[in-house]
This record gives sequence, structure tokens and C-alpha cells, in this order.
Amino acid sequence: MDASQQQAVLTICLMAAFADGGNDERERAELKRVADALGTDATLDVAAIYHEVLLARPPLATVAAALTAPEQQQFAYEMAVAICDADGVSSPQEQGFLAELAQVLRIPAAPAREFVRTADALAGAPLTGTSTVGAVVAAVPDNAAELDKMILHYAILNGALELLPQSLATMAIIPLQMKMVYAIGKAHGFELDRGHVKDLLATMGVGITSQYVEQFGRKLLGGLLGGIGGGLLGGLGRASTGAAFSFATTYALGQVAKRYYAGGRRIDAAGLQQAFAEMLGEAKQLQGRYTGQMAEQARTLDVGRLLSEIRQ
Repeated sequence: MDASQQQAVLTICLMAAFADGGNDERERAELKRVADALGTDATLDVAAIYHEVLLARPPLATVAAALTAPEQQQFAYEMAVAICDADGVSSPQEQGFLAELAQVLRIPAAPAREFVRTADALAGAPLTGTSTVGAVVAAVPDNAAELDKMILHYAILNGALELLPQSLATMAIIPLQMKMVYAIGKAHGFELDRGHVKDLLATMGVGITSQYVEQFGRKLLGGLLGGIGGGLLGGLGRASTGAAFSFATTYALGQVAKRYYAGGRRIDAAGLQQAFAEMLGEAKQLQGRYTGQMAEQARTLDVGRLLSEIRQ
């Protein structure tokens, strides 16, 4: 993609993030941070795109006109669906936005409906159950060593997913993080629901919508994206930053959740944010040890099987 097409896709992503008008201040702050972070490594002024979407609200048809190739149109649509479904099954406002987007991008009705169905299934996936792809993980670990093993497994798996170009691979990362937090809470005697897990992530600063925007943005600007459903396009090296991001975020989230539930959920919001920031720094140093494992999983991962396990 050239710069104008990258700008169009990022604009659509941010429009999807604001489509329901329900982002709270934490999520808006996270989206602004993501826009600033993406702009530091790209020729595009992503912060300016953010402000244009928030203030000017450009016509969707005008934005979509820059995307002329069917694979570009399809991927932009898939990214928008993923972002609209990030915090749960899409709202009526988001559904209206996606319907208009499918029309202006000339996405055929049948594949558009099928992708929304898949995204909704992922967004509503149960917190119970585990992924066994890549390593065996206990559903409810019964000691600290097993919890650490489980957290590392999910961190490596999510780092591997970040290396893949498919939008569905990226969409699997947050459901896996939520399953991990659920298992950690249950291991300490807490029966969690989806709302609690989402709020815990948001309190730490791991915004669900903004995380999707950042993951898709890194892939787009890093040159990893190619044909829909393609292989490891652009080489693993150009995706290493994103893989490190997902590894570190997942690892830090798991370790802080372990500390939080082990302590009876008595850490306040400021303490959770500080603990996450400190652990994120440690996780970024740690991830270099597991780069090879992430790359190997990315080469051999059966994304279809993984998605099926998440949904079940």
C-alpha cells in the first residue's frame, strides 16, 4: 500500500473505534496515545488523522475511495469489524457504520456477513476453556509455577499471532488475554465475568479497542499486510516490534493479575497502573529470550483450529 492507502485504512480504523460514540475518557486517552506512538515510526501523521476523525468526521465514501484493490477493501473492512467488536458484539450504531462501510468498499454481502458472524463469535467467546495450540495449559492452575507457565504460554502465543498478517489472528489476542485473566482469578477462588475482566484491563491501561487499533496499525505501517489470508508477508523482522508488544502486554497483564487476585483484589487503580507499567518494562526485556519460539509458532500455527478453541 502507498501512503494514501495506508492513511485511508488508518482513518477507517479510527472511525470504527469512535463509531458507537461510547468511548470513555480512558479509551480516548489510549487511542490518542496509540496515534502518537504509531506516528513516531511512520511517514504518516497519525495524530493528525486521529484529530480529523474526532473533530472533522470525514465522509466515509471519500475516505474509502483511496482503496481501489479488492484485497485492500476487504482488509479495511475486516479491520473495522474487529475494532467495532473489540469490546463485545457490535452495537446498532456500529452495525450501521459497518453496513455503510461494506457498501462504499463494495464488499459482497455474503462474505461481509460471514466475517461479522466470526467476529461476533470471537467477541462473545466464553471465558472458560483453554487453548492447547502450541502447548498444554491447565484450565485452572493450582500453584504459582503452573500459573507462570500458563502466562508465558499465552505471551508467546500472542506474540506469534502478532507476526501473522491475517486479521482473524490479531482478533484472537484479546480473547486469549481475557481467558488467561479468568483462569488466574479462578485459581485464586474468584469467579469472574466478562465485564470485570474488561474493566481490569482498562484500569491497567490495556484498552481493548485501542489495543486492536495499535496491533492493526503496526502491521499496516510495518509492511506486513498483503493478500487476505496470506503467509508471513514482509518477513518476520519487520513484525518483531509488534510481536514484542503483544508478548510484553500479555505477560505483564498476567503477572499483575496474579498479584492482584493473590492479594484478594485489594490493589487500587493507581497501584494496578504502576504495577503494570513496571512489569511491562520487565516483560520487554524478557521477550528477547522467546523470539525464536514466537517465530516457530507463527510458522506452524493453525489459526483456524485456534479460533475454534477460543469460541468453544
